[in-house]
Amino acid sequence: MDCASLSRLPPNCPDGRPGGGLMGYVVRTPEGELVYPSLLDVERAYVQGLVDAEDEVREETATTWRKAASIPVLARAKPARSGALQRGQVLRVAAVVLLSALALSLVFRDELRLRGIGIVLALVASSLLFQVTTKAFKRTPSGG
Repeated sequence: MDCASLSRLPPNCPDGRPGGGLMGYVVRTPEGELVYPSLLDVERAYVQGLVDAEDEVREETATTWRKAASIPVLARAKPARSGALQRGQVLRVAAVVLLSALALSLVFRDELRLRGIGIVLALVASSLLFQVTTKAFKRTPSGG
């Protein structure tokens, strides 16, 4: 892998071309330290959520630690989605399950008014389920 193929890395090729060499980077997390062969690998780990914005990063030859979020390449990278979006989907699915159970119990009642409410709740549940399915298919894969 030559310097030109790593154009997203800071310039430090011997001939001055942009792209960075294969200098290693050390990432310090609360769990310990990891060594990555290049900043591109650190960026990939950052996008996948393996490296957090608060983790510290330094070049193998340097002595100064920097927060991952303060490194321009990592600051521009999109970190993995937090659990907030996933929790949003989980809450919608839980709401669909509860609404469906309530709708089912109301549909089997003898009173016509309760059956009507059950049918309306079933329609609301199906609408929520449609939203969950649509949102799941619209998501872009992380790290790509």
